[in-house]
Amino acid sequence: MNRNPIIPYLLIAVFGLGLIFFLSLEGLSNSKEMAEGGEKTEEKAEGGAFDPEGFYKQTCIGCHGGNFEGGAGPALKGIGEKVSKDEIKDVLLNGKGSMPPGLVPAENADAMADWVSKIK
Repeated sequence: MNRNPIIPYLLIAVFGLGLIFFLSLEGLSNSKEMAEGGEKTEEKAEGGAFDPEGFYKQTCIGCHGGNFEGGAGPALKGIGEKVSKDEIKDVLLNGKGSMPPGLVPAENADAMADWVSKIK
C-alpha cells in the first residue's frame, strides 16, 4: 500500500495550470469590452445626475473620514457655517493645503459645494 506522494502535487499543478489557461482565454474574450470602457464607474446616480455623497464615499472619505471628522484633511462637520459655498467650490476646484486641485469635475463643483456646506 505504498502510494506515490508526488501524485497529489502533480494533480494540483495540472489543475492550477488548466485554470490559468482557461481564465486567460476568458480575459482575451473580454479584452474588447474592457478596451471600450465596459462599465463606466463615473460618479452618476441612477438618473444620470451627480451624486455628491457617492462621490465623497469614493474619493474623499480617505482624507476627511467616514463621519466627516477629518484625518489627513480637515473635518467637514459644520464647515458651511464657517465658510461660504463659493469658498468651498474654490477649494474643490483649485485645491488648498494638502487638498489637490481638480478632484471634483468643474461641472459638478456647485452640487458638491452645496452638499458639503450642508454637512452637520
